[in-house]
Amino acid sequence: MGAFLRGNRLGLIVAVPFSAFIGLFLIYPSLVVLFKALTPGGAFGLSAMTRALSGTYRSGFINSAWLSLASAVIGGAIGLALALAVKGMTRPRWLHTILDSWSAVASQLGGVPLAFAFIATIGTQGLLTKLLMQLGVDPANFGLSISGFWGLVFVYLYFQIPLMFLVMTPAVHGLRETWREAALILGASPLQYWRSVGLPLLLPATLGGILLLFVNAFTAYSTAAVLNASLNIVPLQIRFLLQGNVITGEEDLANAIVTWVIILLLLTLLLVTLLQRRALRWTRS
Repeated sequence: MGAFLRGNRLGLIVAVPFSAFIGLFLIYPSLVVLFKALTPGGAFGLSAMTRALSGTYRSGFINSAWLSLASAVIGGAIGLALALAVKGMTRPRWLHTILDSWSAVASQLGGVPLAFAFIATIGTQGLLTKLLMQLGVDPANFGLSISGFWGLVFVYLYFQIPLMFLVMTPAVHGLRETWREAALILGASPLQYWRSVGLPLLLPATLGGILLLFVNAFTAYSTAAVLNASLNIVPLQIRFLLQGNVITGEEDLANAIVTWVIILLLLTLLLVTLLQRRALRWTRS
């Protein structure tokens, strides 16, 4: 009984400061933003929320959605393939450690450092660009610019792929070898095993990982701001509005856009949680 009480006290000691931190720096600011979005001009109304989904702001949401979806799907597919390839490798063992370490670091790398790294490497005056031009190859002829749509997708893949690798590694390692052996004994080919057993089991975790990548790309700001500050996407629109670039009566427009982003992220994270719970049903069995 005494040990139980001591455990509860220890839990409270940890939970109270954490809850206070979450409430002060996450819940309270979100409620303030929501209140301002629903009270434009000091009176309750939905004009700001409606305005945030019209005109150029709606285009910003669409552009952000396409950019996030493209990087999430491509990064998710490559990250899943990398996790499957690593699972099938027994040697060298040190490669697993290196990939885990690289993924943990690269998945958190973004913002100005990532943008500078790509500018210095494949930008107009980048090292690789200059090298290719000396070899007689002009990258501009291929029509790929890191400030364009597919250029940003390419840059985002640097942190999307390792993040997907980290998300899918536990699920991939949860596939038991006995399941594959049982399928082969029953006469199934490797392709039939993956089509009927492996991929269906990995589907919830894969969809959850892609949704997580979608959220990760949708909220990315610094990298896009450095590479193309004029890009019409939601994070840059919010920055534009918060800098005071609005006409009279639209001061709460930024709060309305942020509110829609919060709603989108909450719905996405809810789906991620449900998919993760479904994936845990068989990984724990």
